Amino acid sequence: MSYAELQVTSNFSFLRGGSHADELAISAAALGLTAIAITDRNSLAGVVRAHSAAKTAGIRLLVGARLDLQSGLSLLCFPTDRAAYGRLSQLLTTGRRRAPKGECWLELDDVLGHDEGQIFVVLPPAEPDQAFIEQLHRLGETWPGHCYLAGHYLYSGDDRRRLAHLAALAEAAATPLVATNDVHYHTPGRRILQDVLVCIREHCTLAEAGFHLNANAERHLKSGDEMTRLFADHPDAVARTVELADRCRFSLAELAYEYPADPVPKGRTAQEELARLTWAGAHERYGTVIDQEVIELLRHELELIGELEYAPYFLTVHDIVRFARERDILCQGRGSAANSAVCYCLGITAVDPARLDLLFERFISAERDEPPDIDVDFEHERREEVIQYVYEKYGRHRAGMTATVISYRSKSAIREVGKALGLSLDVVGALADNVWGWGGDEVEGDKVREIGLNPDDPTVAMAIRLARELKGFPRHLSQHVGGFVITRGPLSEVVPITNAAMADRTVIEWDKNDLDALGILKIDLLSLGMLTCIRKGLDLIAAHYGKRFSLATVPAEDPGVYDMLCRADSIGVFQVESRAQMTMLPRLRPRNFYDLVIEVAIVRPGPIQGDMVHPYLRRRSGKERVDFPSDDLRQVLGKTLGIPLFQEQAMRIAIVAAGFTPSEADRLRRAMATFRHTGTIHTFRQKM
Repeated sequence: MSYAELQVTSNFSFLRGGSHADELAISAAALGLTAIAITDRNSLAGVVRAHSAAKTAGIRLLVGARLDLQSGLSLLCFPTDRAAYGRLSQLLTTGRRRAPKGECWLELDDVLGHDEGQIFVVLPPAEPDQAFIEQLHRLGETWPGHCYLAGHYLYSGDDRRRLAHLAALAEAAATPLVATNDVHYHTPGRRILQDVLVCIREHCTLAEAGFHLNANAERHLKSGDEMTRLFADHPDAVARTVELADRCRFSLAELAYEYPADPVPKGRTAQEELARLTWAGAHERYGTVIDQEVIELLRHELELIGELEYAPYFLTVHDIVRFARERDILCQGRGSAANSAVCYCLGITAVDPARLDLLFERFISAERDEPPDIDVDFEHERREEVIQYVYEKYGRHRAGMTATVISYRSKSAIREVGKALGLSLDVVGALADNVWGWGGDEVEGDKVREIGLNPDDPTVAMAIRLARELKGFPRHLSQHVGGFVITRGPLSEVVPITNAAMADRTVIEWDKNDLDALGILKIDLLSLGMLTCIRKGLDLIAAHYGKRFSLATVPAEDPGVYDMLCRADSIGVFQVESRAQMTMLPRLRPRNFYDLVIEVAIVRPGPIQGDMVHPYLRRRSGKERVDFPSDDLRQVLGKTLGIPLFQEQAMRIAIVAAGFTPSEADRLRRAMATFRHTGTIHTFRQKM
């Protein structure tokens, strides 16, 4: 029989779910389920990852949430359309804004105020009492045709009696019985990890956990045939899962993101206003006469921005930078935005991409279909003024900071697992200090003996195995350092908003990767201590020497500065004060700013492991001949003496030597940057 699993807890129900969303989606598809729902507790934090995983696995996802009310009642809530989803998101925002960070306080009246278009599944207690039965009748009357009662097969020995009792209650209350399995992991093998998560949550060991743990390993995904066998006395309860799923047609793909449009002069569109500001800025940057090459570059960028309808985004960033400069707050754009001539002309960045031959496609690409990402650094002591300006301009109902998912890493995983298994603190400490040395799926006995532990101890072996499984699980949501999401309509109808630990901060439940997956734009308003140092340095120069400089007017290429750096006298100098940089400075002997760019780039793992450092130094000192396979490559590698050091050069080489388009070259760059995690670089091998 066809079956849709309606009650699934992922690991975004922190310390409850024992599987990732992709594991659940892939397993559900393999079992032949009609659909799978993700119903994390009072949260939509994991639904985007579930959406992406379900799309890849080829199974339909039901977006929903488990609502745990202050009264003790629990409901599964499934929006049937986009408007209902907005109401669910708003409901969760209400509960989270009135509670401390990490909590959600909801009452039944709150649910009743946001119930239009929702389907509810009531979760019964182990033994329904009279108060629950009366409440179930009221809910059946309140939501006729939209309220169901969940039935679970618990393997408790009295399941037939209990399910028969629930079926009778459901019929009497006009809340039809629907089968669910209260899934907490995708496979039975994850049961012990889920037990450990419970122990971490309850601050106890496995030996002390008792009835906090489930009695068996049956909280895994089951096939339609298995659920039909378990609910043999109630086949309609299994059939109703598919009926309910068919009624819930909402998909996260419907979240058409609308960027807020800043007011523009009457008679102009946002694109026309952006073009006006860009050409005005170009004349300020380049003078009255602008080189034809720059004109063509700006036309190309403006055309692509217009095609992708990103003009309002650029206008917003320009407005924020304008606010900062009007209040004399130092700021600079950086990252891939530095590849944009439009950003340079708008004053967002100080990097001229025309002079440095940078690729705009690394910033925006029509083929890549990803939103631009502009990072702006502000003085760290004054960034809060900029953040509060954004809140004030757009309102907290339309602006919120993005989340960062704090995940378990090797040390934190082994510490938590070791304590849950009852290992002593000294054993846990020894494991945590050395866990990085283990590889593969098995415990390496020699490495365990090296730290004075017995590799044959089953608890030690289990701790290491479970820590490997736990690594990468989300621990909690934190506040991103500066990512902002701004919407045209209420942000709380797109994603739930929660309080941050910091006063006067509100945070959405999704992180950068979630936003990218849905095509939602964000702006990074970051802080940089060095900008504060520069501000204070400029003020000191003005106070002592009567000269007022800005970042744009500081004298360039002062020989005394490079003499100082060649002596490795660089403590306190941004980017070149590490011991590795201080060792390289006297060897590379920089004499201009581009030499410093190379200095910073060359002292990195990639160039070092790729054996690029010594050939460059030999060529720079004249000990090795500089040659190029072709004139095309001479144009790409000329500034670095034939040694590729930058991502831009990797992209250019792919374009001129292998015929890649700029968008393909950017995908190659991304594959190079993430090959340890995603392993897609081999897909470019044949073309290269």
